[in-house]
Amino acid sequence: MANKIEVKDLLEAGVHFGHLTRKWNPSMAPYIYMERNGIHVINLYKTAAKIEEANEALKKIAASGRKILFVATKKQAKDIVAEKAANVNMPYITERWPGGMLTNFVTIRKAVKKMATIDRMKKDGTFMTLSKKERLQVERLRAKLEKNLGSITDMTRLPGALFIVDTMREHIAVKEALKLNIPIFAMVDTNSDPKQIDYVIPSNDDASKSIEAILNHVTGAVAEGLSERKSEKTAEKEGASDAKEAAPKTEAAPKTEAAPKAEAAPKTEAAPKAEAAPKAKDLNSKTVAELKEMATAKGVEGISSMKKADLVAALS
Repeated sequence: MANKIEVKDLLEAGVHFGHLTRKWNPSMAPYIYMERNGIHVINLYKTAAKIEEANEALKKIAASGRKILFVATKKQAKDIVAEKAANVNMPYITERWPGGMLTNFVTIRKAVKKMATIDRMKKDGTFMTLSKKERLQVERLRAKLEKNLGSITDMTRLPGALFIVDTMREHIAVKEALKLNIPIFAMVDTNSDPKQIDYVIPSNDDASKSIEAILNHVTGAVAEGLSERKSEKTAEKEGASDAKEAAPKTEAAPKTEAAPKAEAAPKTEAAPKAEAAPKAKDLNSKTVAELKEMATAKGVEGISSMKKADLVAALS
């Protein structure tokens, strides 16, 4: 469970301090409790309610597996945001916001891939084949990319949400997120416009203690969402393995005995072929006496008066 939000803790962290009254934004009026010594005081009860609302939404986003990009480039917020975001394995921007970070995400990904290419060159030895000057240039490029984009190397697609500290300073990030309909969670001070923010957390965005107090609650909710996702995945795996074990193996159906093959009917012996009658060509080569003998054996009548041609015709 995320830490319970106590108004007393927020008060001690100085979350209630707003900006000078002359710098205020009238849209922040619902979140202002009073004015004291020319400074607006934020209503911490409303802040606590808004933190709870934001935490619920952040928990759902984290549980769905999408990334939440933390943005804070001001000096007093840099280190805190980097540490807290890294603890929950979320991407963050603490240096200058790269223009087109969201709207031109494909180009930003190419720059990140360039870092990976340089690292690969160092591993396979290609880097050492370059001249000294080229190596120096590549090293400088790698350092620059690492400084600006090193924290988003694992962000392979657009984030599910943005968490911003000081919307006045990070106005470009706000505009890009609005253009792409990405939900914005932000610490909004009395000098900022809350109309463009989906989840407003009215708070002091200048003091490091205040920033840390808010981020403790926010990252706690994100961590809770991630742990829920992890437990769901393990439960699914266990359920699948249990179902696999529980399912009885279907017994193989007994093989049906093959029907006895019908005995082949005995082959009928082929009738003896009738002797072919002698060809006329063969008969012509025989003498009349031989033909008469053959005609007699065959039972031809009137042989004595027959000529050779008649004998051949009778025998063929």
